[in-house]
Amino acid sequence: MPRLVYSKFIDWLAHVYVYCAQGTSKKVITREEWEKKLNDVKIRKEDMNKLVMNFLVTEGYVDAAEKFRMESGTEPDIDLATITDRMAVKKAVQCGNVEDAIEKVNDLNPEILDTNPQLFFHLQQQRLIELIRNGKVEEALEFAQEELAPRGEENQSFLEELERTVALLAFEDVTNCPVGELLDISQRLKTASEVNAAILTSQSHEKDPKLPSLLKMLIWAQNQLDEKAAYPRISNLSTAMLEDPAA
Repeated sequence: MPRLVYSKFIDWLAHVYVYCAQGTSKKVITREEWEKKLNDVKIRKEDMNKLVMNFLVTEGYVDAAEKFRMESGTEPDIDLATITDRMAVKKAVQCGNVEDAIEKVNDLNPEILDTNPQLFFHLQQQRLIELIRNGKVEEALEFAQEELAPRGEENQSFLEELERTVALLAFEDVTNCPVGELLDISQRLKTASEVNAAILTSQSHEKDPKLPSLLKMLIWAQNQLDEKAAYPRISNLSTAMLEDPAA
């Protein structure tokens, strides 16, 4: 499976890089030699299962995590019941129900927003965006003045973000305005991810899954090794297929 290839690949890359660094000319490593060395790398199944569970739990796939727990016997390092509450918050933000999301966060842990002014500002900013999206201009202006402006006076970056958001009101066609991306769904997803990370941190859980970090490490290691050798590399991360080394 691809995830096994990734782990073996990174481990083997480290050994090859040291070997290639000893010479001055660029070495060529055949596909046969490369695959043989990959097969010599041993990865414990338990470690791979933990990696998968970590991804499912962190990203909030509670049903998949429960099924994986039953099938593999891998216990999550967090109560799966808490995932449901966290995903309810995330879904509320993604749907534009920011007030509901704030209430749910406070029900989980009031200290999350009390101790994270940037997160609270971004949630309030998202509330302002939703008001503008729904054409509630007067309500949006009042909300910006009463709730966001005081925070902008205390923080320059907040003020700049507020100014960008209010600028939406200056354009009739917001889809083509310079700040139109604020109304894109990706802005909701960005805010939802920030809330998700904050909740995970409050539960003493890592806010980012390990698997994406592993893939970044793979890309970095390949880029480093490209300077020293020609070898079968992985270009398509979704398939993890090895490509023959360039001549």
